[in-house]
Amino acid sequence: MKKDEKIIEAKIEDNSKKTDSKTIVIIILSVILALILIFKFVDFDFNFSIGKKAELNYTNVNTKIKEGIYITDVSEVVEEVMPSIVSITSKTLISSGKYGPYFWGTERYSEGAGSGIIVSKNDDELLILTNNHVVAGAEELSVQFINEKDYDAEIKGTNERKDIAVISVKLNKIDNETLEKIKIATLGDSNDLKVGNGVIAIGNALGYGQSVTTGVVSALNREVEIDTYKNEMIQIDAAINGGNSGGALLNSKGEVIGINSAKYSSNGFSSEASIEGMGFAIPITDVKELITSLMNGEEISSGMTLGVEGYVVTKEQSKNYNMPVGFYISKIASKSNAEDSELEIGNIITKVEGKKVDDIGDIQDELLKKKKDDSIKLTIAYVDGKEYKEKDIEIKLK
Repeated sequence: MKKDEKIIEAKIEDNSKKTDSKTIVIIILSVILALILIFKFVDFDFNFSIGKKAELNYTNVNTKIKEGIYITDVSEVVEEVMPSIVSITSKTLISSGKYGPYFWGTERYSEGAGSGIIVSKNDDELLILTNNHVVAGAEELSVQFINEKDYDAEIKGTNERKDIAVISVKLNKIDNETLEKIKIATLGDSNDLKVGNGVIAIGNALGYGQSVTTGVVSALNREVEIDTYKNEMIQIDAAINGGNSGGALLNSKGEVIGINSAKYSSNGFSSEASIEGMGFAIPITDVKELITSLMNGEEISSGMTLGVEGYVVTKEQSKNYNMPVGFYISKIASKSNAEDSELEIGNIITKVEGKKVDDIGDIQDELLKKKKDDSIKLTIAYVDGKEYKEKDIEIKLK
């Protein structure tokens, strides 16, 4: 009986050992399987090695974050657009030798540098957009294309109020090699811009030839006063230097969305300011119609062609005196557009072409788009008893 008990105990012990072995094997396999699953589905980026410093995990900055948007590498966009950009050299007579500092009759000229954008052509001319201040008063103009060949140019039309100009080069003067290398720029829609959008500025910086800078849109509709004219502009942090004026401000698709125009200094806004990080460009959409008029040599209304004088009723004055915001008419010139209309002294122009009037420039901007015999729509406020009422009128420009 004891012998049988020993045999049974031995078998139980043996089975227990086998069970323990199976359990250990199952545990080991479970651990291995768990590790495989962990490393398969969890993204570890451990990079341990003896003596190696820890490094940050950088994202590839040249990767597109959206279709058509690059972070730092703008080489493809620049390569595509550069044939549309020209350098402009102007010569302005500053004194005649007859009565100048030298009595032997030498004429003295001042030479300036700027940039331009090829925007169109007609049967006879290649048409180039630039700033008015780049070509104003120039006795001679020349443009240099991407292949560094120079050609004489002429002023086609200018507008001091908006600081834009169109110059032309005769097509029959441009050789075939140059014609094959240049391109007409594609214009975009500056109304689509948002603060923070990336931009590219191309221009003839300091007269050294075409250069490229990049940045972002810092602000939109920034009011800038240059030479007594106020305009709403795009503020950018891309470097704008003397000679960049008239060059292209591009979006990430290579479309022209602005005309580089000015920068800011402690003395105010100018094309020659010294402070970096505050550049300004004319929004292209704001001047598309004006550019078309200048290219076609059409007569453009400018200044106060309504023939009225007065002052702006500000928001503060509106609250204090219970008057509508707008342009108050204090005088109407004889034989003017205003005299032949329903306008009267004491009226306040509150809207022009459906847009609110907060400044005299709002009226001037719409007049700039008009030609002779066009009509302009105004909303005016007039006194009726003890209150102001509004009505719409239409004036034909002559």
